[in-house]
Amino acid sequence: MAYTKETDVFILLKPDQFSAEDSVVAKFGDTEISLFRYSSGIEAVRISGPRSSLVVLPFFGHQIWRAEFDGVEISMRSMFEEPVPTTEFLETYGAFFVHCGLGGLGDPGPTDKHKLHGELPLAPFSEAQLIIRAEDNTIELVGSYRRRIAFTQNYVATSRITVPQDKPEIGLSLDVENNRSTPMDLMYLAHANFRPVDGARLDYSAEYTPECVEIRTSIPLHISPPDGYEALIQELARNPALHHDLSPELPFDPEVVFTLKMIADANGWAHGMQTHPDGSADFISYDTESLPMATRWLCRTDDQQGLGMVMPATSGVEGYTIEKSKGRVATIPGHGHWTARMRMGRLNASEADTLRRHIDQIAGRA
Repeated sequence: MAYTKETDVFILLKPDQFSAEDSVVAKFGDTEISLFRYSSGIEAVRISGPRSSLVVLPFFGHQIWRAEFDGVEISMRSMFEEPVPTTEFLETYGAFFVHCGLGGLGDPGPTDKHKLHGELPLAPFSEAQLIIRAEDNTIELVGSYRRRIAFTQNYVATSRITVPQDKPEIGLSLDVENNRSTPMDLMYLAHANFRPVDGARLDYSAEYTPECVEIRTSIPLHISPPDGYEALIQELARNPALHHDLSPELPFDPEVVFTLKMIADANGWAHGMQTHPDGSADFISYDTESLPMATRWLCRTDDQQGLGMVMPATSGVEGYTIEKSKGRVATIPGHGHWTARMRMGRLNASEADTLRRHIDQIAGRA
């Protein structure tokens, strides 16, 4: 069903609209929007435009499963060809973008009750709609998830993915409404998984010191490190800039994780980028007011290639109890709202050079 409001067109999506074959539901300019269902049963929306091509899972965590900009696939490589219906985070680990939180984040400690990265990554979103905004020349995919646990939680999380037709990028936001009269603890991380490129360089608005680029030395239970892993961790702890040049010889197996002390620009936004050997770049930018922390995740193995170059967050990823003890759990007041905003996509060589200079100026390297 579609209806107009001023210059906008709204298309409500329901699970029974999705089938094994692509079905075009709307066309807007040079962009085509189609619906399909993976063989695993998970519904997907394909947005194919002149600058971008996305596959979004509207009812499964509102994940962005795949992302391509100007013909370049930027999503991580994984062992999963398609999403898998599961309640375990690591059993369907292959999306480009995943919302994480909200009742917990990271690896749960002995006293934590939350799962790895909380309930949001695989949450069953019950509402989804497409919005075509002719005046802004954008397409927006909106989804909502309501979580209710008696005496504990009652919130609505609304995810928005905005796709401009004339730029190789997307805008994302998450709004959380606390429907209880008592304050709500909140932990959130934007798990954006880019594809690492041999010979690429990482630039980001932080000081490149061990204090500002702090590597995680603890080893989570789901990781079995090979020989030499601890030596690499210690070397990166002393000199984190060693990982800025993505050499294929660096053994990020199974992963390395950093906490980044990002610095915002005059508008309150922080920035990170991966510059390819040809000068083009992938980038992520975000509003630090609601996302004061950031994590970096890097994995390069035979079956997984992922770069969370800057993953904006409210806290670290050591689980609710540890983060709460450090005073790093956000709070939404009774009947209040919390909103996160970010952008990510591709830059040509000239745009990448401009952003790099801006990043260096923010971090005092200009």
